[in-house]
Amino acid sequence: MIIRALNKIKEDIKVIYEKDPAANNLAEVIFCYPGFQALLAHRIAHKLAYWKIPFIPRYISYLTRIITGIEIHPKAQIGNRFFIDHGEGVVIGETAIIGDDVLIYQQVTLGGIGSEHGKRHPTLGNNVIIGAGAKVLGNITIGDNVRIGAGSVVIEDVPENSTVVGVPGRVVHQKFINQDGVLMHNRIPDPIKCELKRLTYEIKDIKDKLDKNSAEY
Repeated sequence: MIIRALNKIKEDIKVIYEKDPAANNLAEVIFCYPGFQALLAHRIAHKLAYWKIPFIPRYISYLTRIITGIEIHPKAQIGNRFFIDHGEGVVIGETAIIGDDVLIYQQVTLGGIGSEHGKRHPTLGNNVIIGAGAKVLGNITIGDNVRIGAGSVVIEDVPENSTVVGVPGRVVHQKFINQDGVLMHNRIPDPIKCELKRLTYEIKDIKDKLDKNSAEY
């Protein structure tokens, strides 16, 4: 069990080096990355919650939120190689389920809607990226290889291999993911702007046809 836990910690550290070019050495990762600190504390709290130990898991979560600004409920299920970049303001609810190789940025919320009991938080597949400030709410499923743009609000299921932007979140084309699968935040389109542009061209085309017909008569 101890060896397995150490291997998981090594994976958590390795993924930081892979996904953050600012990570220079092990001391920085351990002492200066609140996302790693919050994840390490969560893994301990989650195990204690699994053993049905009262109070202590929630208190660990509470202290972690004070120190890191990241709130992860002890019962949330988090997979391997999870990385919270920057981390301030991240909230992960009690019944959230997160797959492997997931990357989220600051101010992200995986939250519930209302006061219902049971499964009320999102389920994230593998290899998901959620941009800064995005809110993923309710008992919804986010498929594998999904990218959610910064500031988006997602309240419905998202199929795998999709890119989602906007409020509410809408699926847009895949071409805004580069060859390494990284979300290109500066190239995500505004779906409302795109729709207005399409309507503008459509109106112009209709107007040109009407003008042509008028000229003929």
